[in-house]
Amino acid sequence: MRILLPLALLLIAFWVYSIVDCALQSPTRHRGVSKPLWIVIVVLLPVIGGLMWFVVGRGRARPQNAFRAPDDNPDFLGSLRSVSIADQDERIRRLEEELAALDAEGPDPDRGPQPHPPVSGDDDPDEHRRGSVA
Repeated sequence: MRILLPLALLLIAFWVYSIVDCALQSPTRHRGVSKPLWIVIVVLLPVIGGLMWFVVGRGRARPQNAFRAPDDNPDFLGSLRSVSIADQDERIRRLEEELAALDAEGPDPDRGPQPHPPVSGDDDPDEHRRGSVA
């Protein structure tokens, strides 16, 4: 009798826990049959229904398809590794050529007149801009 009473209390606690767990799980985590049918199985077959629920019926949580930042997304990070060093070097070379071509064109007519660089040999470079002659 000392063993049966605690065992009966333990089985009742397991049964109640199985019912509550089955009822509170989202419908997407139920495998096999629908959520109401699982609740009926667990209620009508106290211990066996609870064991069936935990072994067969309860599914794992599915990962959410939440937005992930690019530095947390393994697919994005994997795509970055596919760019080779040679491709990067080629892109840098093309950008340097474009910059050199832009520098060779001269001043931009939309920006207005550019200040003249100081004439070599002058002691005071501001004197040339002021228009004063020594």
